[in-house]
Order: sequence, then structure tokens, then C-alpha cells
Amino acid sequence: MLQLDNLSRSFDGGKTFAVDGVSLTLQPGVLGLIGHNGAGKTTLMQMLATLIKPTRGRLLLEGQDIVAQPEAMRRRLGYLPQDFGVYANLTALELLQYFAALKGVRDPARLRRLLEQVNLHEHAHRQAASFSGGMRQRLGIAQALLNDPDVLVVDEPTAGLDPEERLRFRQLLSEIGFRKLVIVSTHIVSDVENMATHLAILNRGRLSAYETPDTLLQRASGQVWAGELDAADYEARRGAWQVLHAQRDRQGSVRVRVAQAHAPFEGAQTSPPSLEEALMALRYARPEGVAA
Repeated sequence: MLQLDNLSRSFDGGKTFAVDGVSLTLQPGVLGLIGHNGAGKTTLMQMLATLIKPTRGRLLLEGQDIVAQPEAMRRRLGYLPQDFGVYANLTALELLQYFAALKGVRDPARLRRLLEQVNLHEHAHRQAASFSGGMRQRLGIAQALLNDPDVLVVDEPTAGLDPEERLRFRQLLSEIGFRKLVIVSTHIVSDVENMATHLAILNRGRLSAYETPDTLLQRASGQVWAGELDAADYEARRGAWQVLHAQRDRQGSVRVRVAQAHAPFEGAQTSPPSLEEALMALRYARPEGVAA
């Protein structure tokens, strides 16, 4: 459906690339676009949303060049940016009516159905400026779905949301992904762990991996170790390990999880990794050394 062919974007005349040579072929489902802040995720999302043009490479929607003909993408696109603003004096329904007019949607019943879908129908006549962060994000996804898009692009959708709102939002995107292409950009792996059909991992603008979550977990099998040791031993040795998690108990011991190819200490046992741990074990996600 959507093909990225050597997609690249530079902002300084070609000296440095925020996105560098990304090639992907995407079908309906949920794609989790993973990377630390500065990895190039937002730049890539803006190119997909036709807000900026690539420096080089092609974007094809069912074979049609959407760099040369952006309207072909915009008619079939839903986009929720990282910061979705609202007009202070408009209610939720009025805001949707405004976006509907811009998108040429003339079915009032669709607006009400969308408010029900995002669980905002009881707040339709409330000023959107008074909404919580989670409510604004749900209103943002409603406006992104107004034109029944084939491609939904969502940038850092759960930033600032409480756990309940994050769970509800993930479930909504997962349901949409049953029939549409949903591209979710995030640096929070848990946001896409249980809904993504594929993961694309960006590091310094380059595509490090494109895999299913199950494949990544299988590749990391046997590379995450768990065990317990005394605090002094842990402090002396932790610099040599890639520590995933460490928790002290009241007796002075440390329960630790480490990513490496062999047992880090006597008594450590292999443990099934979480997706985030798998990315760390495979060196696809690092807490440092990534472009800011």
C-alpha cells in the first residue's frame, strides 16, 4: 500500500540527514516507529503526512508518487501531530464541524459517531479547551478519522497521558489497525508492544530494523539474565554489564536483570525478555549515544 524508497531529509543542504535512506513497504496493520528523541521519527512522520518534502527518495501510495502529487495522499490521510491544539472558544462538536468543513465531510451523523467511538459523546457541547490531555488526544484522533482515512499517522500519541488514558488510546488504535494502516511514532516501547504488527526502529535517522515483535523477542531469547547478588558485589561489577533493571531488597541484596550473551554472574538464569529488553539486548535501543 505505502512504499518508502530511499527516503531521506536534510535541513542543512545535505551535510546532515535527519532521515537517511529509509526504505519500507507497508500494508494495513499497526506499525510502531521506535526511536529515541532525535532519531528522526517526527521528520519521517511529517514527510508521510506531506508536510515537508524529502531531500531525496520516493513515497508511493499504491504506486502513485505522493511527493509529486501530495493531494493523492491527503485525501486518504488522517494525521495526529504530537501537539494537537484546540481553539479556546469551540466545543468538541464545533471543532469537529470545523475540521469536517476543511476535509469536505458533510455527514453530521459521522461526527457524532466519531465522538462515541472516542468516548467523548457526553462532552460534545463542552469547550475543548477545558479537556484533559487524554480527552484532547481522543478528540485529535476523532478529527484524524473524519475522512475515513486509509493511512493514519500518529506522532507520540500518549505523551503526558495517565495510565488509564494510555490504555484506552492504545486499544482504539489497535482496533483501527485491523482494517487500516496505522503508523505510531513513539519512544515508549510499551505503547506499541501489544498492538504493533511490525516495528521499524530508527537510530540517527537510519532504519536499524524492521521486524515483527515476535521475531525480535525470539532473536533476544537467551540474552537476558536474571538473578540476585549482594549489593557490594553488584556495585563492583555493574559497570561491565548492560543492566536492564535492578531492585534492592531490605536484606541488602539486589535483584538484577542483565542483557548479554553469557551468564553475568554465578546463579543467573536466562529469562524471557520484554520487548523493550529485547531491543536493548539486540542493541536497537540505547539509553545514550543516540542523536539528541
